Amino acid sequence: MLLIRGEAGGTTLTGTLYERGERAPRFKGAPDEDAPYVWVCDEFYQVESGGTVQKVDGEEVNVAFESPMPRGFDTRDQATAAAEDHIRTQFARIGIEADDVEVTIEKQDVETAEPQ
Repeated sequence: MLLIRGEAGGTTLTGTLYERGERAPRFKGAPDEDAPYVWVCDEFYQVESGGTVQKVDGEEVNVAFESPMPRGFDTRDQATAAAEDHIRTQFARIGIEADDVEVTIEKQDVETAEPQ
């Protein structure tokens, strides 16, 4: 599995890309289990009030979270490109320019990953 992480404005968002042969989470809305690559990550957006207070560039921003929408892909390149775009989009929703987001990809052994 790959951990794909975006960092900007003093905050971080990390999603998981399950690769061919790994067991992705199974729940309502999950993609077909035959998809070789499955991306799962939170989605959020800025709200005027309520939500969770998050510090972004030293300012408090109210953020509401949506249920993660897992997405299935045929190739690793498609999956990582979509994951990077997804992460940059989440930061843009709270006022951070997409180009200001530093995205890193880290291989995580399935055996050392947290239990699902």
